[in-house]
Amino acid sequence: MRSKELPEELRDRIVARHRSGQGYKKISAALKVPKSTVASIILKWKTFGTTRTLPRAGRLAKLSYRGRRALVREVKKNPKITVAELQRCSREMGESCRKSTITAALHQSGLYGRVARRTPLLSARHMKACMEFAKKHLKDSKMVRNKILWSDETKIELFGLNSKRYVWRKPGTAHYLSNTVPTVKHGGGSIMLWGCFSAAGTGRLVAIEGKMNAAKYRDILDENLLQSAQELRLGRRFTFQQDNDPKHTAKITKEWLHNNSVTVLEGPAGALT
Repeated sequence: MRSKELPEELRDRIVARHRSGQGYKKISAALKVPKSTVASIILKWKTFGTTRTLPRAGRLAKLSYRGRRALVREVKKNPKITVAELQRCSREMGESCRKSTITAALHQSGLYGRVARRTPLLSARHMKACMEFAKKHLKDSKMVRNKILWSDETKIELFGLNSKRYVWRKPGTAHYLSNTVPTVKHGGGSIMLWGCFSAAGTGRLVAIEGKMNAAKYRDILDENLLQSAQELRLGRRFTFQQDNDPKHTAKITKEWLHNNSVTVLEGPAGALT
């Protein structure tokens, strides 16, 4: 507990007696102030030329600059590292501190805890195909893009590995590969859905019961594709985009698309999985 400061008037009297030639012991006895306090006040007067209370420095940093940089390096190596693991790393470096201190230090370095985006697990081949597809259509006009009806199936997990994962990242880096959680199309406790969307909004969303095959996919298109295009006011001359799933390229699917005069924009393998 901090001791109570002496009144400014009393501190001035101590200095005045010192200047008149009195020793520390005599000043202490006359003013009933501990000799150590007398010595401290006189030293302060000699050093700073005043007995006034000087501005105090802020709280000392609980993490050194070196310690903070070490934590940032750990986060860059593994953005999914937990605060508890960082706390253990800090302790091993001899700088034990609270979790809140570690969080504050990372915030000062521009790193914030965010929920990791879930993205499809793509191979290097898929990534290359996606890049080539993007470059090929980079100069497509807005009018062309507005006439595209995109579709895909997706599985939503009800239990298990669908829980949130957090990463330390800087603003604007959500889609960096290291800041995402890869997803795969298998696992239990889930429902399968088919849906479509365009620049005008979302089309129909269909729950798929049982095992998905080419015949069931054709039936979904028959009951929902042209209807979605009509509801979104795309007109008859819209372009349908789907990925290269075998069900999408099956003979009966191609026949249905041909018979209904649907123009298809083939996508890269794995682009919408």
